[in-house]
Amino acid sequence: MSRKNVLVSVAVIIVVAVVGLWGVEFSAGYQTVSETMSGNYESGQNVNVMGIIKEDTLSISTDRIEFVLHDDENVNDNIYVEYVGNAPTNIVEGQTISLSGTLVDQGKIEADKIVIGCPSRYQT
Repeated sequence: MSRKNVLVSVAVIIVVAVVGLWGVEFSAGYQTVSETMSGNYESGQNVNVMGIIKEDTLSISTDRIEFVLHDDENVNDNIYVEYVGNAPTNIVEGQTISLSGTLVDQGKIEADKIVIGCPSRYQT
């Protein structure tokens, strides 16, 4: 393969990579409750949050779930979560979850997605 063909191939690969990744959001990781409440997020902004469901706050009805989420390290940082939809079957208090939704204000999230990890088969 000539040097010209190699350069053209590399240029095509770079262009395809740039076009393919155009508009992809790389900062969509999960924040803690403390980070979400830090004031760096505005009302109406989409957020991805990970935390623990606070004991004695989980309320499940036929069409919604409500609970308070807190950090593992800082149990004083709490955020109220409301999720409209079918409840995940294995949601329990004290469980670490991840969720995505809209920040209503610094104390409330309207979640549209809840992700719960599977219990480990190796727990004793």
